[in-house]
Amino acid sequence: MNELFNLNEFLNSLPNLPGVYRMIDINGQVLYVGKAVNLKRRVSSYFQKTELSPRIQLMVKQIDHVDITVSRSEVEALILENNLIKALAPKYNILFRDDKSYPYLKFSAHTFAQMSYYRGNLDKTNTYFGPFPNSNAVRDSIHILQKIFLLRTCEDSVFQNRQRPCLLFQIKRCSAPCVSAISQEEYKQTVQQAADFLNGKKEQELIVAITQKMEAAAQELNFEDAAKYRDQIQALSRVQEKQYVESQEHYQNIDVLVVVQEQEIVCVHWVSIRGGRHVGDKSFFPKVLDQTDSLQNYIEAFIAQHYLGKSKPDLILTNLPVPEILITALNEEVPKKIAFIHRTLGEKKVWLKMAERNAHLAIVQKMAQKQTQTERLVALLDVLALEAEDDLNNFRIECFDISHTQGEATVASCVVYEKETMQPSQYRRFNIETAKASDDYGAMREVLTRRYTRMQNEQTKLPDLVLIDGGKGQISVALNVWQELGLDIPLLGIAKGPERKAGLEELILPRQNHTIQLPPNHPALHLLQTIRDEAHRFAITGHRARRAKARVSSSLEDIPGVGTKRRQALLTRFGGLRGVQAASVEDLSKVSGVSMELAQKIYDHLH
Repeated sequence: MNELFNLNEFLNSLPNLPGVYRMIDINGQVLYVGKAVNLKRRVSSYFQKTELSPRIQLMVKQIDHVDITVSRSEVEALILENNLIKALAPKYNILFRDDKSYPYLKFSAHTFAQMSYYRGNLDKTNTYFGPFPNSNAVRDSIHILQKIFLLRTCEDSVFQNRQRPCLLFQIKRCSAPCVSAISQEEYKQTVQQAADFLNGKKEQELIVAITQKMEAAAQELNFEDAAKYRDQIQALSRVQEKQYVESQEHYQNIDVLVVVQEQEIVCVHWVSIRGGRHVGDKSFFPKVLDQTDSLQNYIEAFIAQHYLGKSKPDLILTNLPVPEILITALNEEVPKKIAFIHRTLGEKKVWLKMAERNAHLAIVQKMAQKQTQTERLVALLDVLALEAEDDLNNFRIECFDISHTQGEATVASCVVYEKETMQPSQYRRFNIETAKASDDYGAMREVLTRRYTRMQNEQTKLPDLVLIDGGKGQISVALNVWQELGLDIPLLGIAKGPERKAGLEELILPRQNHTIQLPPNHPALHLLQTIRDEAHRFAITGHRARRAKARVSSSLEDIPGVGTKRRQALLTRFGGLRGVQAASVEDLSKVSGVSMELAQKIYDHLH
């Protein structure tokens, strides 16, 4: 405990008011964020009670000092607590993935609205439907809406420059507003029909309304429009025939939430019903901080983090009761009160039972996956003749890969495998700055030196194994770096086999001073392929983003006479902007489309 922090004086000075408290360690890291109706009573309980859970006992030992924020009400404290948990991700709070990453279906605010898949923060300009539990649910909805309402999905850059309809118009998936094949008013009506459909207006109601339009068009001898309405009716009828789990409730947007536990795994299962139709579900596996924790804590944490400040359904159906204070906070954010039910009969009870069954199945699959990962890791350690120092769960593998296009915008990736799974939050990318263009060995030297020099300086736990996506050359570079830095981390290279076929990879083991090739079905090889492929994916996505940014911001754009084609030719020929800068006037003039005069202009501009 901080010597300047007098615990007794602090506890005596606490007010009997609602608010939020933050437990902070000696390094300034927030360990835990909590809310209280009475700050004095709640915070004092951590230091006066003797029967604390093991998790809380461990946390209290690490507390250096406590910060508090007084609020006007318990509801305000709850909202502040949720915001701080999302922002700080404290070690001892129950954390769920932030719902800003959940997918939505978006109708843009354009005159001819674009229908699209969307992730991110919502604004008031456009219209959003969701959130959906997964991307497939959004894409399935877009596919259905394209068939029925023929809404455009193309980007503005394409839409604004079309001179004739695209293929989607030919196959009856778009009404071609880009070439005025549909009037502005009619397209607007169609968008409204699609919105009604997503908001739960039943297919039969829409069929009746569209049938009336078809009959009116036919009476006016407008057979072309009548045929369009007929096609819409047929598409809606086919949707009716699909085997959806449908709700007969007057609530159109319903979320079913259940929390179950088996052994050491807790699962929160979310079922989404939108427009009266089951659109998908998703399982969450929060880190179990303490086996004595009540399941009530997990569902409360999920509801607070998932719904406060976000879009909400009409009804939230749970297998455990929701605290009144949380219900009050959620209902203060919406004009129409949300219904909360946890004891029910009939159709809703069937939904709860179905969700609980799916949660148990998800846990079984999780456990099976964990067993598979354990078997793979054990097999790898056996192949490498290594031993985990204490627990397989703490065995850490870091894997490196290099990505570039002819030396342009070189990016190195470092991905992490720990706790028997990939750890995306610990991935790192490195923009290669000192190595020459197309020098993979130099790039590998730079990234390894930067990574492990920093880890040594910060005294961070080093990995138990470093995997290099490459052959003997890259491993030789890594060994040199190890010697320079005084490292003794086991190294393993994985080189692509003949014709780059999966299953034929060659493993380079520098400690044993030999190479091996494992059978294609070997569990250790499967683990290495998974980690290597993830490193490659992470590197190439970073490279593409950097390359696109570099090309957009390239100073070549400022040179008169250097358009898109010449700029691309220069970057390709010299492996990026640095290569162009290093080229002589004579070298520049050898590029197709670049005269000696233009080469001199380019050289002068860059120097």
